[in-house]
Amino acid sequence: MSKMGEPSYLPIPGPPGLPLLGNINAIDAEVPIKSLGLLADQYGPIYQLNQLGKPTIFVSSHELVDELCDEERFHKALSVSLNEVRNGTHDGLFTANWPGDENWAIAHRVLVPAFGPISIRGMFDDMYDLASQLAMKWARQGPKEPIQVTEDFTRLALDTIALCAMGTRFNSFYHEDMHPFVKAMLGLLSGSFTRSRRPNLLNNLPTRENNQYWTDIAYLRELSRELVDDRKNNPQDKKDLLNALILGRDPQTGQGLTDESIIDNMVTFLIAGHETTSGMLSFLFYYLLKNPHAYQTAQEEVDRVIGRRKITVEDLPKLPYINAVMRETLRLSPTAAAITIGPHPEKNKEDPITIGKGKYVISKDQIIVLLLGKLHRDPEVWGPDAEEFKPERMLDEKFNKLPKNAWKPFGNGMRGCIGRPFAWQEAQLVIAILLQNFTFQMDNPSYDLRIKQTLTIKPKDFHMRATLRHGMDASQIAVALNTGGSQATASAKKKSSGKSHHGAAPGAEGKPMYIFYGSNMGTCDTFARRLADDAVDYGFSAQIGPLDSAMQNIPKKDPVIFITASYEGQPPDNAAHFFEWLSGLKGNDLEGVNYAVFGCGHHDWQATFHRIPKAVNQLVEENGGTRLCEMGLADAANSDMFTDFDGWGESILWPAIAAKFGQSAASKDASKTRSGWQVDVSSGMRASLLGLQLEEGIVLENQLLSQPGVPEKRMIRFKLPTDMTYQCGDYLSVLPVNPNAVVRKAISRFNLPWDAMMKIQNTAQSSTVPASIPVDTPISALDLLSTYVELSQPASKRDLNILADAAATDPDTQAELRYLAASPTRFTEEIVRKRVSPLDLLMRFPAISMPIGDFLSMLPPMRVRQYSISSSPLTNPSECTITFSVLNAPSLASGGHPEEQQPLFFGVASTYLSDLKVGEHAHITVRPSHTGFKPPSDLQTPMIMACAGSGIAPFRGFIMDRVEKIRARQTTAAAATTTAGGDDARPAKAILYAGCRTQGKDDIHASELREWEETLGAVEVRWAYSRPTDGGAPRHVQDRMREDHAELVALFDAGARIYVCGNTGVGNGVREVCKEMFLVERRRRIATAAATGDEGILTEFDDTNLDEEEAARKFFERIQAKERYATDVFT
Repeated sequence: MSKMGEPSYLPIPGPPGLPLLGNINAIDAEVPIKSLGLLADQYGPIYQLNQLGKPTIFVSSHELVDELCDEERFHKALSVSLNEVRNGTHDGLFTANWPGDENWAIAHRVLVPAFGPISIRGMFDDMYDLASQLAMKWARQGPKEPIQVTEDFTRLALDTIALCAMGTRFNSFYHEDMHPFVKAMLGLLSGSFTRSRRPNLLNNLPTRENNQYWTDIAYLRELSRELVDDRKNNPQDKKDLLNALILGRDPQTGQGLTDESIIDNMVTFLIAGHETTSGMLSFLFYYLLKNPHAYQTAQEEVDRVIGRRKITVEDLPKLPYINAVMRETLRLSPTAAAITIGPHPEKNKEDPITIGKGKYVISKDQIIVLLLGKLHRDPEVWGPDAEEFKPERMLDEKFNKLPKNAWKPFGNGMRGCIGRPFAWQEAQLVIAILLQNFTFQMDNPSYDLRIKQTLTIKPKDFHMRATLRHGMDASQIAVALNTGGSQATASAKKKSSGKSHHGAAPGAEGKPMYIFYGSNMGTCDTFARRLADDAVDYGFSAQIGPLDSAMQNIPKKDPVIFITASYEGQPPDNAAHFFEWLSGLKGNDLEGVNYAVFGCGHHDWQATFHRIPKAVNQLVEENGGTRLCEMGLADAANSDMFTDFDGWGESILWPAIAAKFGQSAASKDASKTRSGWQVDVSSGMRASLLGLQLEEGIVLENQLLSQPGVPEKRMIRFKLPTDMTYQCGDYLSVLPVNPNAVVRKAISRFNLPWDAMMKIQNTAQSSTVPASIPVDTPISALDLLSTYVELSQPASKRDLNILADAAATDPDTQAELRYLAASPTRFTEEIVRKRVSPLDLLMRFPAISMPIGDFLSMLPPMRVRQYSISSSPLTNPSECTITFSVLNAPSLASGGHPEEQQPLFFGVASTYLSDLKVGEHAHITVRPSHTGFKPPSDLQTPMIMACAGSGIAPFRGFIMDRVEKIRARQTTAAAATTTAGGDDARPAKAILYAGCRTQGKDDIHASELREWEETLGAVEVRWAYSRPTDGGAPRHVQDRMREDHAELVALFDAGARIYVCGNTGVGNGVREVCKEMFLVERRRRIATAAATGDEGILTEFDDTNLDEEEAARKFFERIQAKERYATDVFT
């Protein structure tokens, strides 16, 4: 407590630290900016860390940053890392101490004119030259070669600064290895960062690492010295930076720069002039590829303003949307992710010095770090959609209305980036030239942003593919870049003559056919491969690829098949750009396209059921395409999708293709040899040949949560790979292996020894289809059957007929299998609902004699399973948990057994997960939630959560997130209450409705939820028991919610968000009770308005011309669009 009359100051919150080391363990060593952002989420807009005795304050709100950008009170201070960078750049513009280093002031005044508009415009031709080199490299690589995005943009930016500023060509695109400057620069930057986290004693030891650090610095300075000496010995009449450094004179003092100061700034420009630009371009293409609407809008602007002609410097100001895309990229991912400031040593006369409008006291030498990534997401400035990429918010009119100091990617005031005009022109040109000539797609559509950090940040492991537009090839693009595109385009049209870039596979036989799929979970990908295999029998050689590869490039004349699903009404990740492009077409652009569509879906998502395939089917026809046949549709809720797909292909698609293209039907014997797999079996050591785009997580804990007598529920805690991040509401995708009992059954059925080795050879003529299992490589039968194929996938009607063909020696077996395939009722009842797999049928009918190669060809490849993450990164960002139910029940596929001998059905993924032991590795990756299913970023938004069973998983993470934020801010809140007598820090109410069978049996996570409720007030948990032991009536979550009608309505009116997680029964039940509440309140409002004449209480949903069903539908549409009603419903 302060003495009477003395001001009261608030303590700055922060995590507890270790003796001497302080909070050094709170920061991720590889990506510290990630940790700093999480700490801001946890502790609020200001917090303090102590590292090795050095206290540092971090701020992230616009209110605080705006105050700290006042140059009359604060100035740029060098962070610990930048102080180490001074070893290489001394008092160059970026690392000078000012006031103090007089050379900075001289260099700044000398160089400002060199970055003026006229000088920058004069560099355009050199910039265009190098941008053209990049475009030519990508054109020659072709559309199948993944582009290492950050590496190529680093080559470009380094060559650009060297040529435009120093008149030197590094020719990075003509060498396989990066220029030695890049390696030395990275050595300086990463070495400086490492040294900043160590005691000075260690930095001064003659270690190999320290010696390399100084060797790198020596190389950088020697290279710069050589460039300066060459220019002095060979003068050029150029208005570039090098001449400005050598010849410039300070207009105030008349002094020139010393040789050492010239070298300091040469190194500075070479580093800063390319490192940030390459990062910004890399982030920009990531965001464009993740946001198809922005991508299409940007490309359409380039086409409208520039067309196919050569780009000129006059075009750049006419690209406002590109400009907005650049601003929005730097908002979300500022490459220089922080600004370091401190009290101004001369101008700030305060005693004591305070910040936060007098709330916090700081020392005169205090280091304060402004976290730009968090500043640029402050919802007070950017709104509730601050996390989203929306370039429209950055168009000039809105951008100019932003509060002062809300957008700071180029630093602050006098020490802001002097090279901003140079970088801006370079980036604008590069973006325009690339969008003009290429279409892009993610190499891995499921990639989500990961960060690599040195002094700046860049995307890590980000790869994309580039396809030339307008039918051009590499030679024609060279003409277009040099002379303009009209001549090259005409040549391309004449040369392509309707052909696409997809081409035919070398050595493939048969007529061309193209199959494009949209798939997140692998089903439609499997269908595409299945259809491509079938195409061989019908005389076609099929090329397959993701739908995005067909954007602006749908083949004409030959048959084209689109196979896609919908995900909550949105296209799959690898189809989003295609769908955005297709939706924007006008006229007859697709005339000559002969197409068919097959769609997958689940009718429980009624509002968006089959939305994407139906839209593709309609849009292609509206834009001139010719539909080959009726669209095929599969509903996972009530049928076997594989059978639906096979039936559509055999009875509708292939006959239509034959009628159009005159191909013969498949041979009658095709099904007997359709696999094309010849398998050689041998014994020997097993080999693991996993070619998976996943990473390995380590099991830290596998905990049984439920008691005996109820279905088993577990929680697994994983150690994540070092650069894998997640947020609450995200999913963990897991690649399982088949249950051991099922694998042993398959090995036994084919009479294989336990250590059998297989070598699979593809003898079919379907070389266009990449194999989903290893070919021409020895692999153990155990590995193959465990890892690569789905052994428990229910059999399709096609599978039944193939098995019947293989039972030719037993007429009874053959007749039974044919009858099962032919009878819709029996097939549904005995195969689909009982989940009878081909392996089950092989075990049931010993007379079936089938080579293992044919068996393998029937099986879809192993797919990943997706689980809601049940933890918060605020607890530990390097770990996550999943909570799940284990499927282990009597098998419906094996009838006729006594109950005690009934075989069990094992869920593939849940069995695999339940058997994992601590220390074992699993193939995992994080998939982000794109549906608004994430907790509010603040603690003042009320929450209503409803779930049953393992559907509690994401809500455990939501509540854990609140717990960490509440704990982190308790000290500050207590101090604020003591000082001001208020309780503004108290969190809003959060209610969790959780359904289970029996208290004490399967009310999972109950004890920790109770602790969080009682000690922190983080949540109120209201359980609903369907099998209570106290004699009460069974209740479900919707019953409990109905009882709390008045409270929930009040909470919703106060801004609450509603979240639902569980099976479709839970989803439908909660929606129905919410609908009831809405209609009750609607009737009340209408009746009150009629009685009082006060129509001001009515809402847009209270129009009496709307019937209740329509009003409820519009209400749910509105609250879902505003992310106030979010669901995660599973089957």
